Amino acid sequence: MPLIPGAEPLSHDGGPIGVLVIHGFTGSPKSMRPWAEHLVEAGFTVEMPRLPGHGTTWQDMSVTRWEDWYAEVDRVLTSLLSRCEQVFVMGLSMGGSLTLRLAERRGSDIAGIVLVNPAVHTERKDAVLLPVLRHLVKAFPGVRNDIKKPGVDEGAYEKMPLQCVYSLQSAWKDIRADIRSVTVPVVLLHSREDHIVEPSNAAWILANVASPDVTEVVLENSYHVATVDNDAELIFTTSVDFVHRVAGSAAQA
Repeated sequence: MPLIPGAEPLSHDGGPIGVLVIHGFTGSPKSMRPWAEHLVEAGFTVEMPRLPGHGTTWQDMSVTRWEDWYAEVDRVLTSLLSRCEQVFVMGLSMGGSLTLRLAERRGSDIAGIVLVNPAVHTERKDAVLLPVLRHLVKAFPGVRNDIKKPGVDEGAYEKMPLQCVYSLQSAWKDIRADIRSVTVPVVLLHSREDHIVEPSNAAWILANVASPDVTEVVLENSYHVATVDNDAELIFTTSVDFVHRVAGSAAQA
């Protein structure tokens, strides 16, 4: 199946510090490529996988579930650990959800995490209908290209498979239940104006993670897909500075 242009995964062997970069729901590596390339230029070993069912067609995605996406990032994390002294995980939107789950289940393997507009719940009133609707309707119109910067395409699907939406929302319950297991250093960047993930998501995560090292950064000039929006450079530099600080502290210790 042909890939959406720009949806190719990225794998780069660099220095002893590894970074796993995770894209969002119905999206692809295209939305994360500038960030991943910046991390490569910083000298890190970088892996940016294409999650199962993503980057081709929404019909391909419709037969995948949360467990498939998590299994892929879990596999890539293990690969990075075999090659690197320390590994950081960074994710956008659902990529942030996956990042949190990795930190909950494999926190001892992770040096720190960076979250951009992560999601752990929704305030949409129609979400209560999803358990029934998923059996009646295959897909809803997609939520894509919530980007303030003109002329930018994130490479996401035009439709959302409802079985996948249901699977993701089921996973959020597990993430919320185990959130106190997140003790690694955290940077959470969230857009002041986001038309997909409500601000209450960032607020809830910040209030509930157990990490003693948490940094919040508000993105003033971007919408949801901030990694390719006006504040992208701030995300890139913040993440590199975070890695250097945490990795340096660990080395001194």
